[in-house]
Amino acid sequence: MDDLEFRRRILADPSDHSPEMCAAKNSSIANRKLHDELQQLDTKLAAAMKVDVPEDLADRILFRQSGQGYQAEKKVRRHLAIAASVAFLCGLLIGQFNDVFAPASSQDIGQIALNHIYNEAPFVDQIDEGVSLKQVNAKLKPFGPKFSALPSHVYYLNHCGFDGSGALHMVMEGQNGKITVFVVPKPSHAMENFEDKNMRGVVIPSKDASLIVVGNKGENVMPIAEKLKDSLQWTNI
Repeated sequence: MDDLEFRRRILADPSDHSPEMCAAKNSSIANRKLHDELQQLDTKLAAAMKVDVPEDLADRILFRQSGQGYQAEKKVRRHLAIAASVAFLCGLLIGQFNDVFAPASSQDIGQIALNHIYNEAPFVDQIDEGVSLKQVNAKLKPFGPKFSALPSHVYYLNHCGFDGSGALHMVMEGQNGKITVFVVPKPSHAMENFEDKNMRGVVIPSKDASLIVVGNKGENVMPIAEKLKDSLQWTNI
C-alpha cells in the first residue's frame, strides 16, 4: 500500500486496524504521526458528542404537538435549544477539565504503556536515530519540562498519542536491553510498579506529568527512572 492510499483510507476510517493498514502505519514516521493525530481527534469528537438528552424531552415534544398555541411552542423550542447548547458546552468543558487535571490511574496508565510498546515494536525496534539532548528537549517543550541530562543513548524519539492526549515517546539504552520512556502530561497519584509476563515498568509523578519507564523482565528500570526524574526540570511556558 502506498502513502496516498494509506492517507485516503485512514481519513475515511481512523479505526481501521486491518493488517495492511497496521503495516502501512508502521512503515514511516509520517504515517504513524498522521494515525496518532486522527486517533486524538476521534477521541475529542466522541467526548464532545456525549450530550445527555433532557429527561422531559418526550413530554415537551408531546406538548408541542398538542396544538396549545404558537407562542407556547416557540418558548419550548427556544428552551430546548438553549438547554442543548449549554449541555454541549458543558460536555466540552468537563471533558477538557478531566483530560488536563484528573489524576491518571497508575494501573491503567501502565497497561496503556505496555500496549503502546507492543504496537510500536515492529517499527521502533530497528531504529537508531542517535537523538541528542537538544532534540529531546525540543520535543518536550509543548509539555513544559526539560531534561538537564540523559543517562544513556537515545535510539528513538517522537510525539505519540497516549490515552487521548499527546505524549513524549523515547527509547533508550538500558543495562540489559532497550528501555522505553513516556512523559505523559497527566498527573498520577504516587509512584507505582506494573508488569506483565514480558516487561516491567514504573510510573513516577512529576508535577503535572507522569514519567513512565518500561524495560524487559531482566532489566532494573529504577536507576534510569530515578536519573530521569532528577534530571526533569519544569519551566514556565
